[in-house]
Amino acid sequence: MKKLPVLFLLLVLIGGAAAYLLYRHANDPFRGYSGAEQFVDISPGIGTSAIGRRLIAAGVVSDELAFRAALWQSGRARRLQAGEYRFDHPQSAFDVIEKIARGEVDVLPLTVPEGLTIREMSRVFEASGLGSASSFAAAARDASLIRDLDPGASDLEGYLFPDTYALSRHADAARVVRAMVDRFQQVLSEEMRAAARARGLSIRQLVTLASIVEKETARPDERPLVAAVYANRLVIGMGLQCDPTVIYALQLAGRYDGNLRHDDLMLDSPYNTYRHAGLPPGPIAAPGKESLEAAAHPAITDALYFVSRNDGSHVFAKTLDEHNRNVRKFQIEYFRDRRLAGRGH
Repeated sequence: MKKLPVLFLLLVLIGGAAAYLLYRHANDPFRGYSGAEQFVDISPGIGTSAIGRRLIAAGVVSDELAFRAALWQSGRARRLQAGEYRFDHPQSAFDVIEKIARGEVDVLPLTVPEGLTIREMSRVFEASGLGSASSFAAAARDASLIRDLDPGASDLEGYLFPDTYALSRHADAARVVRAMVDRFQQVLSEEMRAAARARGLSIRQLVTLASIVEKETARPDERPLVAAVYANRLVIGMGLQCDPTVIYALQLAGRYDGNLRHDDLMLDSPYNTYRHAGLPPGPIAAPGKESLEAAAHPAITDALYFVSRNDGSHVFAKTLDEHNRNVRKFQIEYFRDRRLAGRGH
């Protein structure tokens, strides 16, 4: 009978040693791939056994025993999340399981600033390494994505929301464009849409006005004022005379070289608001949320004019005489004084 306690103790020791070895096996760093990095794509709905086989085949986990031990140790078998995961250094099976359970999928950030055109966005897309500029431009012609908002749209100009998007490295242009349109639909709240209707503006007109505001000022505090100037001009039938619309027309014609000249103001284009009254036919860039809000809720003011102070801000005026004085001070005299100061050196 004395042999039973000894045998039991021996079994406990053997079991403890085995458990320790399994623990060590699951927690020893391992790297079985030769390249600088390895990607493993875990599809939605696949079981833990299939996940283990993918990790082992990729050289991320050493063997099934290590995977099973780590899975048991972590208690995360039901929490493994789908997605593409990137591995670039030796990791234990336990750490691999934890990474997948936390959903630390590999993403590429794509940042699209406010105020870009589709053509400019396509270059940002290409620079990110996700695909060609031409593929993005082609995807941005799918106006069916906003048919409910703007039945007359021929492309997605103005409807691709500027933001930072976390994307899979496999995301193609069509998927990115859909994500940007979805984000726009979220940002354009029902309250904004109702405010546009109350002011007699279609969604297209609202976005067009917002795009002009976006191009005219980068200052949040000025956006409602700029929107008000153009809204006031529209009410009285006064020409918008907006330089960014002319620049957009020149870009469409392939004639913009970075400079806007006096002769350009005579360009025959429906986007030239010096020659054609009212809003241009459509958005001239992608407005951000603040510009959309400003277009939906312009400031209450009688201002009809504004001119740059050359420091990023603008001075606003209600009358032409006041505006002419501001132009003289902040444009004519300012640049004259700078030229004279330059000659003095």
